[in-house]
Amino acid sequence: MKKTLLIYWPAGGNVERVSKLISKQMENLDLKMVTELTPSTLADYDLIIAGGSAVGAEIWEEAMQNDRWAPFLLKMREKSVDLSGKCLALFGLGDQVLYPEHFVDSMAILRDEFSRFGVKMVGKWPAEGYKFTSSESLEGSYFIGLALDEDNEPEKTATRLASWLEQVKKEAGF
Repeated sequence: MKKTLLIYWPAGGNVERVSKLISKQMENLDLKMVTELTPSTLADYDLIIAGGSAVGAEIWEEAMQNDRWAPFLLKMREKSVDLSGKCLALFGLGDQVLYPEHFVDSMAILRDEFSRFGVKMVGKWPAEGYKFTSSESLEGSYFIGLALDEDNEPEKTATRLASWLEQVKKEAGF
């Protein structure tokens, strides 16, 4: 049976809440904060779901000091992790109103880093219906993963999440 790993950071708040929502909707899913893993752990999974959030300017310095993705990704590079044959789906949280010029940019950072290791990307999500000015996570008219705005559109999360997870499972061969 295929196994899924959901990795997220930061702890607490909307990212963790959405991660727990995802874990309730998928079978054979292990939910872990990025601080609970070693890079070699990833080899045990067929599908990796990774999520995080963009941060606003008022907490940028604090967020960078508390970022746990960067050390983990550095360890992956040091260990030359091979994720060939694995699927990666991303989700990102952002604020379209306060930070419309950097909406869910964090997904692009994760994509760029994980792509070094041979993953197959799954789970593009249409940008239609969102109101932002720019995003590093936009390719054409699609985000590279599921974009969520818990600050301004929390009522849309459940529907978007359910549709996206079905799409991800199909694309990953589950």
